[in-house]
Amino acid sequence: MLVTPAVQADDGPGGSVGACEGSFGKICVIANDGHTTPGRHGSGSGKNASAGKPAKPQCEATKMVPQPPAGSPLWEGHKPSDGAVYTRGCLTGPNPAIDIFWSANPPAANAIDPKIVAQMALDKMTLAAPRIDINPKPGGKGLVGMPVWMAVDESPTTYGPNSATATAGGVTVTATAKVKSIVWTMGDGTSVTCNGPGTVYRKSFGMKQSPDCGHVYKQTSTEQPGGKFKVTATATWAVDWQVAGGGGETGQLTEVRNAAVAVTIVESQAVN
Repeated sequence: MLVTPAVQADDGPGGSVGACEGSFGKICVIANDGHTTPGRHGSGSGKNASAGKPAKPQCEATKMVPQPPAGSPLWEGHKPSDGAVYTRGCLTGPNPAIDIFWSANPPAANAIDPKIVAQMALDKMTLAAPRIDINPKPGGKGLVGMPVWMAVDESPTTYGPNSATATAGGVTVTATAKVKSIVWTMGDGTSVTCNGPGTVYRKSFGMKQSPDCGHVYKQTSTEQPGGKFKVTATATWAVDWQVAGGGGETGQLTEVRNAAVAVTIVESQAVN
C-alpha cells in the first residue's frame, strides 16, 4: 500500500537510514527494524555539498507502533503472531511516499523490494488504450438483429506483448505486459468479454457472426444520447515480472486501459 505523507522527514528517532539506489519515481526501499543507521543528507538546495551532485532521497523503514489491530487489511491475512507490519519510504525526495507492508521477519537492511523495481519497468512501457475496429463503423449505421464485429489493433502498445527492464539497488527486473481480456460494454445494458483481440470484419464475411468477439443489438439507438450507443472497450493487461538470475522472484501486476466509440443502430426498414 502506498500513501503520500503530509509531513516532512526529520532526523529524530527512526530517522534517515540510507540513500535510494537508482531513480525511483514512486518510492525507494532501504529498510531496518527501527534502528537508525547513518545515511547521507543533501543540503537544503537539494545538492550534495561535497560532490555538487543532486542528493539522493533519504529513506527509512520501521516497525509500526502501535501495530494495527488484528483483522486489519494491513496484516494481509496474517495473524499478529505471524510477524509485524512495517512502513518504509523516502520522505525527502521529489515524490515522497510511504509503503506499508507485512513481513514475517524484520526487513533486511538495504533490501530493495522487487515489486517496486517491477513497477519502474512497467512505467517505462507506453501502454495505450485499445484501438477499436468495430463494424458497423462509427459514422455509419448498423441494423437491429444484424451481427456486430468487435476487434482491437494488436500493436505492442495497445495489445502487447510489451517488455521493459529496470534496475535499482543491484536488483534487475524484466516485466512483460499483454492484454489478457477485453470487456466490451455495448451501450444497451449488455457486455461481452473477449479473451482475444477479435476478428476485423471484411465484406467477404457477409452477414456471418464474428467467430470470437461479436454482438447483436435487439433495439435501436434512437433513444440514446445523440441517437447512438456508446461502446467502450476496457482492456486488462497482465504484467508478468521476474528478477534476473536463475530462480529469481516472480510476480504479476495489473493495468487497465479503455477507449470508446459511438455506433448508430436502426431498424432495417428505416434504411433506403
